[in-house]
Amino acid sequence: MNNLRRLDLNLLVTLDVLLSEHNVTRAAERLNFSQPSISVHLSKLRDIFGDPLLLPGPRGMRPTARAEQLREPLRLALEALGRAVSPASPFDPREANQTWRVAASDYGESTILLPALAGLRAAAPGTRLAVLELIPPRIARQAESGEIDLAFHTIEEAPPGMRHRLLFRERYVLAGRHGHPRLKRRPTLAQFCAMEHVIVSPDGGGFSGVTDRALAAAGLPPRRVALSVPHFLFVISALASTDMVALLPERLVKDHPALRRVAPPVEVPGYEMAMLWHERSHRDPAHQWLREHIASTVA
Repeated sequence: MNNLRRLDLNLLVTLDVLLSEHNVTRAAERLNFSQPSISVHLSKLRDIFGDPLLLPGPRGMRPTARAEQLREPLRLALEALGRAVSPASPFDPREANQTWRVAASDYGESTILLPALAGLRAAAPGTRLAVLELIPPRIARQAESGEIDLAFHTIEEAPPGMRHRLLFRERYVLAGRHGHPRLKRRPTLAQFCAMEHVIVSPDGGGFSGVTDRALAAAGLPPRRVALSVPHFLFVISALASTDMVALLPERLVKDHPALRRVAPPVEVPGYEMAMLWHERSHRDPAHQWLREHIASTVA
């Protein structure tokens, strides 16, 4: 350790070239140093290693036994260091074999990952994608530790300090089964509140949400919430097979053949959906490619 603290990179590079050339003059030419500078470096190296390292010979200089021991480890170390500090190579998705790990709710899976999946498989067939359950309080820690590469969540609830990119703005629509007798047109407020509603409660068991807060803020009567479920996909199945209705994000239901959607009679604020990642992976070429692919697909 003491020797390592006394070394600098120029000394190691000089030693590597001297062990290759066996000649101070040729080493100076290769390194674009003066011959006296190379001699000074060699003197410092001899002092640090406690060994002459290179001795005069009939045709230049010959390495000592200690120098021969250093030759291969030194070359490998400098090559590894060169790779570490060299600019990142361009990312080629066709040759990539990454396993990407992303955190998403079932809503994010349906509206972001599913539309991007076919293009991802075609462009980067050697990669793998692991989708983890989105647990908002864990996003920052998971991203910082490298447990996840990306998370998909609302900008409003994004952890502070994380990088983000807006993917789209979402609004709510009132959805029910095709042929629902109350959804032939936009219902009145009284009809809306009298219907049986389904609500998504990610924490489980809640019977109040953003719609109920909007009704209360406007001084309107409460609606009838008959079913509370933790996932959006269950809501869609429930709507298709009953006369219950739900206020759902438009992207989730806009192309569903079994559902009809209309504008709700109460103004419910939407939200902005974002892609989140940690600073540690911001400049990684593979990560940049994945972010751009997803963003362009969703757009």
